[in-house]
Amino acid sequence: MPTKKIIIANLKMNLSLSQTASLARKFKNKFTAFNKGEVVICPATLALCRMAEILKGSRLKLGAQNVFWEENGPYTGETSVSSLAEIGCQYVILGHSERRMHLLENYEMIHKKVAAVVKSEKLTPIVCLGENWKERKTDRRDFVLVEQLWQALSGIDIFGDQQIIIAYEPIWAIGTGTAIKPDEAEYAHKIIKLALNDMFGMQVVSKNFRIIYGGSINPKNVKGFTDLENMDGLLVGGASLKAEEFYKVVKEITK
Repeated sequence: MPTKKIIIANLKMNLSLSQTASLARKFKNKFTAFNKGEVVICPATLALCRMAEILKGSRLKLGAQNVFWEENGPYTGETSVSSLAEIGCQYVILGHSERRMHLLENYEMIHKKVAAVVKSEKLTPIVCLGENWKERKTDRRDFVLVEQLWQALSGIDIFGDQQIIIAYEPIWAIGTGTAIKPDEAEYAHKIIKLALNDMFGMQVVSKNFRIIYGGSINPKNVKGFTDLENMDGLLVGGASLKAEEFYKVVKEITK
């Protein structure tokens, strides 16, 4: 498994095309000499082509925020794995809680997307999971995380060096400006890793999986997450909308 941490910027639908292009240029300048970790930028779908042009020749990698499970056909508004790869994407976010909440995306759909991405071997899937506030307060977090993993990944065949990133994002922390306590994140990541070991075996998990945290990470709280045992990186939302803030997060987590 890669030893360098991976930090993924999820820009969501927060910027116009011109604002996204401007931010991409700032990212490119900021990370000119950066080589301590992997940095992935995931803009809105309409901005992918322009972002690919701007980031060309840089150390930054391109990711998408969603993909469909079929390669072609009567699927209005969707985008295939091969199309994303042709643009220059290397990563894709799957099953983000905002899609599950607002677009009624379920884990049957997420499973199909993961299977399609893994089978193609063209992109690295970033599979999101996490409990909501009620599930946390009723001590159901462990069950929820394991169940989401099984629904998203059961029956998936992993070949060679194909990577899968699991992004733990407690739903109740997303967009609040307050991350969970680092020891809670470490515990959740441990549960995820144990479940993955049961599903795929320790050797495959060690070689092919990375577990990252997302949920209101910013320059003020990132320091507490730097030395966690099962922390392979971060999925950053709001703090990725400003180049300087995102750069500080990346520099801190990759010390």
